Amino acid sequence: MFLSSFKYVTAALAASAALVAFSASAQDKVLNLYSARHYSTDEALYSNFTKATGIKINRIEAGEDALLQRIKAEGANSPADVFLTVDAGRLWIADQDGIFAPIQSKVLNERIPATYRLASGTWYGFSTRARVMVVDKLKVKPGDIATYEDLADPKWKGQICTRSGSHVYMLSLLSSIIEHAGAEKAEAWAKGVVANLARQPKGGDTDQIKAVAAGECSIALSNTYYIARLLKSDKPDERAVMEKVRVVWPNTNGRGVHMNVSGGGVLKNAPNKESAIKFMEYLASDEAQGYFANGNNEWPTVKSAAVKNEALDSLGKFKEDTINMIALGKNQRLAQEIVNRVGWK
Repeated sequence: MFLSSFKYVTAALAASAALVAFSASAQDKVLNLYSARHYSTDEALYSNFTKATGIKINRIEAGEDALLQRIKAEGANSPADVFLTVDAGRLWIADQDGIFAPIQSKVLNERIPATYRLASGTWYGFSTRARVMVVDKLKVKPGDIATYEDLADPKWKGQICTRSGSHVYMLSLLSSIIEHAGAEKAEAWAKGVVANLARQPKGGDTDQIKAVAAGECSIALSNTYYIARLLKSDKPDERAVMEKVRVVWPNTNGRGVHMNVSGGGVLKNAPNKESAIKFMEYLASDEAQGYFANGNNEWPTVKSAAVKNEALDSLGKFKEDTINMIALGKNQRLAQEIVNRVGWK
């Protein structure tokens, strides 16, 4: 794997000893889930699936790369039935590594739009999120910055905060720029962004938003669900953060805002394939899609699911980049090479 994640594999293996062992008797109905989703609100998804089906979920959570390496290391003896992750690029890489089994599901094929699944039936996307800019209301006037490309403009020198360039969210954004503009222009863009950083990248998206509110920088990148969390927070100081910033939807007059997908697939060595397919179909149900929308503030991929999220709706309407999500995967290795070359730590 092109990311240095061996230490995470080790941590995941150690952590698994503290979890419920994947050893069920023949009469037990179980699902063994490897998940890179680390959202406490997903607990409702799992508990309600068990209530509805009687299928118990055993779960291991770790980073995407750690779980992928673990699955490959376990090989035919892997107990994992389903792999979930939060990035289209990692879904593509997992598919290229041959860990998924193609499944036939009328439910999934009818409910999940073709844009968010592979025709082979190896993986399906269940929710989406947009990567937007968050700006200081006082320092950045409406119209001052309108595109991702503008982040590389020298006028923003010392005013941009981001998380690590090697994080999957940043790699997928860079992968989309590679697809649209080519590798040479994408590398020039990445070099320009690094030159404009206010500080070395650190923390997650929420930390970037708070840094803008604190005056540490003027512009940051964030996934929309982090913004919605702060808007809905029961902590006054977190809501106060959002009063100091404004959301900018990049490239709405052009290709549209960069989108990513959270999804998963059934593993080719799954010992509980029937349970795995039932779980995947449950994630496409109106109930589960509602949890994605209101639990973690994501947009459901099932368009017929009548769910709303007031915090997300308050951010306004936007144009989506309709790039084929496979591009986010096939360009990620090159994106990582670019990140390394330009020193986007």
